[in-house]
Amino acid sequence: MKKEKMTGTVVPLGALYTKENAVIGEFPDLVPFAEFCKASGLSIIQLLPVNDTGTQSSPYSGLSAFALHPIYIRIKDVPSFETLYKDNEKFKKEYDSFIEKNPYVLRYKYDSVLTGKIRLLQLIYEQSDICKNGKPTEELSKWIKANGWVKTYAVYKNMKLHYQQASWKTWIENDRTKSKEEILELWNTKAFEKEHLFFAWVQMIAAGQFKAAVDEVHKMGILIKGDMPILMNEDSCDAWAYPQFFNQNLRAGSPADGDNPSGQNWGFPTYNWKNLKAENYSWWKDRLKFAEKYYDAYRLDHILGFYRIWAIPSGDCNALNGHTEPYAFIKRDELYEAAFDDNRIRWLSQPHIPTGVVEDITWNHDVAVKILSLLCDRVGNEELWLFKKTIEGSQQIWDTSFNDICNQDAVFRIKEKLVKYWSDRTLIEIAKNKFIPLWTYSKSTSWGTLNENEKASLQKMFESLDEKNNKLWKKQADEIFAAITAGLKMVPCGEDLGVNIPCVPEVMKKNNILGLRVIRWCRNWGAEGQPYEDFDAYEPLSVATTSVHDSTTVRQWWQDEKQSVKAFIQANPDFKASENDEFSPEIAQSYMKTCAKAKSIWYISPLQDFLYMKKKYWLKEAADERINIPGTVTEFNWTYRLPCTVEDLLGDNELIKKIRDIKR
Repeated sequence: MKKEKMTGTVVPLGALYTKENAVIGEFPDLVPFAEFCKASGLSIIQLLPVNDTGTQSSPYSGLSAFALHPIYIRIKDVPSFETLYKDNEKFKKEYDSFIEKNPYVLRYKYDSVLTGKIRLLQLIYEQSDICKNGKPTEELSKWIKANGWVKTYAVYKNMKLHYQQASWKTWIENDRTKSKEEILELWNTKAFEKEHLFFAWVQMIAAGQFKAAVDEVHKMGILIKGDMPILMNEDSCDAWAYPQFFNQNLRAGSPADGDNPSGQNWGFPTYNWKNLKAENYSWWKDRLKFAEKYYDAYRLDHILGFYRIWAIPSGDCNALNGHTEPYAFIKRDELYEAAFDDNRIRWLSQPHIPTGVVEDITWNHDVAVKILSLLCDRVGNEELWLFKKTIEGSQQIWDTSFNDICNQDAVFRIKEKLVKYWSDRTLIEIAKNKFIPLWTYSKSTSWGTLNENEKASLQKMFESLDEKNNKLWKKQADEIFAAITAGLKMVPCGEDLGVNIPCVPEVMKKNNILGLRVIRWCRNWGAEGQPYEDFDAYEPLSVATTSVHDSTTVRQWWQDEKQSVKAFIQANPDFKASENDEFSPEIAQSYMKTCAKAKSIWYISPLQDFLYMKKKYWLKEAADERINIPGTVTEFNWTYRLPCTVEDLLGDNELIKKIRDIKR
């Protein structure tokens, strides 16, 4: 990688708005945007993921690790478009209707744009020699041969179409599981050839447009940084075709914290690293090698997941009973040696539910017993219950019906209580006679009943697990990074936000992986006043940024997070402003220049934060300039668009000068 400091910007491809193209940003739009970047002295364009996500608008919900998203194809640049538009009235009408139905809006309509583009691509394909002859052209044959993954993808996409986009987990049993040989047999089935070739043809068009744009960007001396989501959607081509690489009985997420008291369950399957390693990480290697066709650098999303992932049983609705993968454990014999007998171990590892918990809601002892009997077994003759062995997760509690026993309001409150009890334990029996502490064990009923000696004894075991886990995680990440990054020209970057595990920076540095430093979050959180870190203290092997796609923009941060703004001003006396000042283009410019002092080798910030240096590019509400609001699923998320055309930016010499003045 180049050793000099560089400045760049992050933009979702769909956000680009050009005079020629008002619907959604497309692959060719990278070229005029790169011209603006070059004029502004920006050396790096970072994109959000551009892989096919099917019906999901989130770019981090990949339907395929390899396929590009057809939504970014420029229809007018598809071969034979001009002839078809001129000679075929039906096609002309469809295309004109698509443009008319999707005018420029600040938030594009994902479903409408995707549906319209697929329809237009199908119409073009139907008039092609490929469709008419039922055979690939020489060009397509060569492309398929060079991109073997597309056969599996095409078969999967065709089956998704057959099942009306339903998850592969709902397909008939024979279709849910297919070997490599069976998938290849389907690809070669004459009856499906035209359909399969359509999806391959679309991918060839997308790849051609993306590569042509990338080549032009590179001619301008600008680097492109891609984004590799660590996880795949459970309803993805890869999870279906390579089940050996995914743990479908576990879901990835994050443990409980201040903002998320129940943790986060992202719904994506975790990786089976043992099986990936057995095949020399071929799937990951192929994925990165494919990405290298387009990118000079890549962002590894949630890099902590390569060390350890927070794994949640698929039957749980929240993340409280999750655990790290891999994990060190306490043996039952170790608990015996610490004077915990079987009854005491049961008390620590299984929730004990008093009858009164339900009776307080039903006001009837017999009704409470009847309800508890559906989910629990009584402990002897006590007014105490244990969940049945058949209960494998909190979702089963929600799914159990007892509406005929009590009213709906009571049903909800009872289930809410029982779900809470599901995570009321100190230990999780992770496997037979193997135990780990619940992440929130200190809040459990059983922990509160222990004497100080018992607590000290367990805490000593937990500390020992921490040391063992750190070694496990370091070993796993070291092996993975050494295998998958070797031989690549792309610069690896890791999203390591909020990571407080000793081995993470050590392994990243060893493997030359750039970390991420979001300036507003780089603070000494344990010190009085939580001061900002000095810019000179930043690890050079890192990327500094003012915001990320999941955070507020600089403008909204200034408006809504006054304590953080005040701390920033205190840490940077040369920054002449008060936290009470109204946000302005001058403040935006001063802030961007101040942050550029970070010692990080790269300084890559969202385009919105650069645009704040001219008020004409502001939307009425700062909140409308966000890309995503975590924890929500709405049409707002991931559909941000520039408030002006790229050509407008390219002609704005004042803005260009302001960006160029951000010296590094």
